[in-house]
Amino acid sequence: MRALIVVNPAATTTSARTRDVLIHALASDLKLDVATTEYRGHARDLARRAAEGGTHELVVALGGDGTVNEVVNGLLHHGPDPDALPRLAVVPGGSTNVFARALGLPNHVVEATGALLDALRDGTERTVGLGLAAGTPGTVDESVPARWFTFCAGFGFDAGVIGRVEQQRERGKRSTHALYIRQVMRQFLGDPHRRDGTITLQRPGEDPVEQLVVSIVCNTAPWTYLGNRPIYALPDASFDTGLDVLGLSKLSTSAATRYVSQLLTSSPERGPRGKHAVSLHDLTDFTLQSQAPLPFQMDGDHLGLRTSVTFTGVRRALRVIV
Repeated sequence: MRALIVVNPAATTTSARTRDVLIHALASDLKLDVATTEYRGHARDLARRAAEGGTHELVVALGGDGTVNEVVNGLLHHGPDPDALPRLAVVPGGSTNVFARALGLPNHVVEATGALLDALRDGTERTVGLGLAAGTPGTVDESVPARWFTFCAGFGFDAGVIGRVEQQRERGKRSTHALYIRQVMRQFLGDPHRRDGTITLQRPGEDPVEQLVVSIVCNTAPWTYLGNRPIYALPDASFDTGLDVLGLSKLSTSAATRYVSQLLTSSPERGPRGKHAVSLHDLTDFTLQSQAPLPFQMDGDHLGLRTSVTFTGVRRALRVIV
C-alpha cells in the first residue's frame, strides 16, 4: 500500500527522534512518502494533492487535532466519496487528540503506531460521519467557505476560550490543561453576553431555540478530555449519526458552577441537564445565528468572529483505519 504521512513538526508530544522512529516503523509495512508541514493549511494542501493525484491509498496524519482537521479537509475538498478517496489514519501527537481517542486509539504515540500497523495488517477500518459548517446564505457570512470538522464545533463561549488559549500559545505559553482552565475563568469574567444570550438555533420545520449563551456541536463523544478524564457534553453523539447540539441559555455564577460540575462528573450515560440546558440529537441541518458577532471554533481551532453558521451532518463521509 502506498501511503503519504503528513508530519506536523510542531506537534506537542513528539520529538524529532520519536517521529523518525515512527516513520521507520511505518515504512516497514508501507510504501511511504513523507511530507512535513511548513505553514498553516499545508497539511490540507498535501492531503488534497494526494486525493486528486490518485497515487496514494492512505494518508496518515501525525500530529494533533488541528493537523487531522486539515488533512480531512484536504481529502474531502471535492466532497465525500468513501470508496474512491484515500483512507485516513491518525498517529496522535497533540496535547488532547480527541478524534484519535474517540476512535479508540491509544493516546501514546508509540502505542498508537503499533495499533495502526496491526489494523493495516488485519484490514480493519470504519466509515465515519463528519460535520460540515458553512456561511449562511443571505447573511454577512454567506461567502465563508464550507469546512469539515471531525469531533466538535463551538459558537460563543467555548470558542472564546479557545481563542484566548491560542493567544497565549502565540506568546510562548505551553498548551496545558491549567492554561485552559485559566482561560475559562477569564472568558467567564469578560464575556459580555453570558447573562443574555444572543444565539438562536433554527431547524427546518421546528420552533427556534432562542437566547443561548453557549452552543456546542458534537460529532462524537466524548466532547473533550481533561487529562485522562473524558468530558461528555453530549453523550449520545456518534460517528454513526448526525450532529448533536448542547445549548445553555444562562451562565450566571451559580449556573456556570452547576454546569461545570456536571461536565466534570459526566459519563457516557449522563451529560449536562437542567431548565437552562437543551440537548438535541442526530440533527442533519440547522443554523446558529447571533445578534452580535461571536467567536467560532472547529476541532479546537479558533476561526474568528461569525454572526451565523449553517451546519450539516454528513453520514459515512470518510474511511478511517482503526
